[in-house]
Amino acid sequence: VLGTTPDVILDDVFHSGEQWKYERGEITTLDLHRWLCDRYDVDAKLEDVCHAASHIFEPIPGSVEIATRLHAAGHRLGILSNTCDAHWEYCLEKPFPFLHDLFPIHALSFRLRAMKPDAAIYAQAAQLCGVSPEAIFFVDDRADNVEGAKRAGYDAVLFQGPQSLHDALVARGVSF
Repeated sequence: VLGTTPDVILDDVFHSGEQWKYERGEITTLDLHRWLCDRYDVDAKLEDVCHAASHIFEPIPGSVEIATRLHAAGHRLGILSNTCDAHWEYCLEKPFPFLHDLFPIHALSFRLRAMKPDAAIYAQAAQLCGVSPEAIFFVDDRADNVEGAKRAGYDAVLFQGPQSLHDALVARGVSF
């Protein structure tokens, strides 16, 4: 779409800081699209760039089942994610149409203008949930985000797969 390889684009977007600005909500999808088109001297359609950038997500087998069981058992679930609006909109439509039903709380970096592992996003997420940080069980696949959550007062574990998540929930007495 942009006339170069995905690896080159990823390297440019992350090392330039544009991705972080985008995920913090400091620039819009249109801003990033213009930056990319200027950078690679192309006139790519916005929809094509968004699709190419977002077609990287897939549900993790076993995780959706755990979330479904937790939701059915009456547990309130939320998402705290470093993401951008293009990725979020794509995920809601394509690989994760269940997000709205299972996870009614959405603490998204581009909306909250803060990113994990910064303390501000954990405080804002707890506020969105309407509970104290100590009442939140947090799971993330990055150790730095888990440590940030713990510093914020969350009960947090590193995601290492559905079975370890299941075991962590059972160890905490969560029934589902």
